[in-house]
Amino acid sequence: MNQVHLRPLRYKDANRLAQLANNKKISMNLRDGFPYPYTLADAKKFIEICKNHTPVQVFAIECNGEYAGNIGLYPGEDVYRRSAEIGYFLGESYWGKGIMTKAVKQMVEYGFSNLNIVRIYTGVFEYNKASQRVLEKCGFKKEAVFEKAIYKNHQLWNEVRFAILKPMLQFNNP
Repeated sequence: MNQVHLRPLRYKDANRLAQLANNKKISMNLRDGFPYPYTLADAKKFIEICKNHTPVQVFAIECNGEYAGNIGLYPGEDVYRRSAEIGYFLGESYWGKGIMTKAVKQMVEYGFSNLNIVRIYTGVFEYNKASQRVLEKCGFKKEAVFEKAIYKNHQLWNEVRFAILKPMLQFNNP
């Protein structure tokens, strides 16, 4: 059984982050802001940015004590300030083992307990069926399909939107 927990990123994660993230199969499922090839300089820059977030927004995913990927919540602004977007990636050698499902559940609990949010959402590229399954297993509901909303690798794709709401008993609606 895989032991999965989230922790703040550390500077010493940079080498492993660069190694895992420098993968075309990962890049093809993420926004273009996630570079490919992914270098050690990219990893160091990302960790430095994450270290400045208070409270912590991006965590390392650890599986059985080793760094395996990242997961983050990005709070909205203005009228969207009670929502946050979730994003994540996992090194390919960790795929298909239930690790991301555990990490997403932990991140949802963290977000609803520690951030002043009531909704967590994300958009998934139509061909990323594994990520869609993870979200469904974690209680996210498919809200919509945005037709041809994604332009990735010189092709248009649909974006599938998912969201989960904080349980009603926990709403803090000032």
